[in-house]
Amino acid sequence: MEAGSISERAIGLQAAEMAGEGPAFTVRGVDGWLQGRTMYGGASSFLAYAAARKARPDLPPLRGAQISFLAPVGSDVDIAVSSVREGKSVANIQTDLTSGGNLAHRAAWVFGSSRASNGSVEAPRADNFVPYSDLPELGSPEGLHFVKNFELRRGEAKEDRRPGVVRRWVRLRDRSGLDPVGELVLIGDTLPPGSMRAMERMGPISSINWAFTLLGETPETRDGWWLLETASNHMADGFSSETLRMWNADGVQVMHGLQSVAIFG
Repeated sequence: MEAGSISERAIGLQAAEMAGEGPAFTVRGVDGWLQGRTMYGGASSFLAYAAARKARPDLPPLRGAQISFLAPVGSDVDIAVSSVREGKSVANIQTDLTSGGNLAHRAAWVFGSSRASNGSVEAPRADNFVPYSDLPELGSPEGLHFVKNFELRRGEAKEDRRPGVVRRWVRLRDRSGLDPVGELVLIGDTLPPGSMRAMERMGPISSINWAFTLLGETPETRDGWWLLETASNHMADGFSSETLRMWNADGVQVMHGLQSVAIFG
């Protein structure tokens, strides 16, 4: 396999080998992470994050990001990394991902050094929490689809299912080469929007953006399992506002996000 290509598995190892020295990188052959005509948003965002880390290994821990999905991302991408502003403890880094000659993905990453804290608030725990070991496994769709890279389990008991909410346990089949934060970026956008469960008929949906913050510097879980949830806050006029949350295997929240989704059909 040529340097810079991505197989269906070990995306972390392949991202570390992406071609380029920075601030420009190329990645070729991301077929195993496509959904329809575009790359799964977590994979494109992970590649952008990995490029930022490779270009700037001196950056402090990631604190959050604002991501815009601008156009379909194909299997071949080019990534440019640039510094927007850097202060004493916070660095704002931008990544532009180009595919097919078009700007397809832009992300603003916030990296920040830790400091003595003036007070503290514990990360919240998941309500109606059910351990992954108590829930059944789910199958993967047929054909070329990024979900085949994950193991999935239901995330709630049948009596706890809510309108406009999707909750699932998710684990990568191959976590090789991933740092803990990169793993969260890769997994964080796995689920379809919660509004899917409120649709009157099946139809296409598309993520417009994704903003998230990390709750801590070094996320940890057990056996690679993370609990994800997407919940529609408001769905009307062909759009949905979604809250995305992620917890570890003990039900402690590690990521909190918001997303705008376009609903067609």
